[in-house]
Amino acid sequence: MEKDGSGKVPGKSKKPARRTARDAAVRVKTAEKRTNSSTRWLQRQLNDPYVHEAQRLGYRARSAFKLIELDDKMKFIKKGCTVVDLGAAPGGWSQVALERGASKVIGLDLLPIDPLPGVTFLQMDFMNDDAPEALIMAMGSGADVVLSDMAPNTMGHRQTDHLRIMALVEAAYEFATQVLKPGGTFVSKIFQGGAQGDLLAMMKNDFATVKHIKPPASRKESAEQYVVATGFRRKA
Repeated sequence: MEKDGSGKVPGKSKKPARRTARDAAVRVKTAEKRTNSSTRWLQRQLNDPYVHEAQRLGYRARSAFKLIELDDKMKFIKKGCTVVDLGAAPGGWSQVALERGASKVIGLDLLPIDPLPGVTFLQMDFMNDDAPEALIMAMGSGADVVLSDMAPNTMGHRQTDHLRIMALVEAAYEFATQVLKPGGTFVSKIFQGGAQGDLLAMMKNDFATVKHIKPPASRKESAEQYVVATGFRRKA
């Protein structure tokens, strides 16, 4: 079968096949030094079709499918576009951006990532004062898409965790409105009911379309979803 320039078969589905009742679930026994929560996490990973499909296709994380599903629905990654990937580690979203035609990808994360051809990576905290300037220098011009899959370490206190999450979303949004080209797209992970109050109002004022989406790859038990704002209206 003929393949396209990426080496992949055209029309090949990226959606992993779901396990059926006939597929035997992998059960993990609790080891002496493994906590119950660690055992549950490991068992979930071993039985997750997205994990297996990510390994098969060479994606660095199952989260790559979240961006694939968001872009399949909204089609915001265009050939030749410039993409900024906030919270890039381990690199799955940057891989998808390149695969879908982005000509320039700038990733940033506090954690390191293995080198990824075609990606300019900055290892730094986005909340540092010098991070936005460093990103702008790496871009060289405006961005077509700003992606944020950032999430803070949770403390277990719902209200505090929500405030920390929204602080990241708001910081990413403020950055996006400074660097996006007209017609650009902002995508961000959010939790607990979506973008809140004033932020959502600003998004609807700054973008033509704002949607909350929970992609199929996002686990049902997770409170995460994504806000996708398209058609940025550059202010005078």
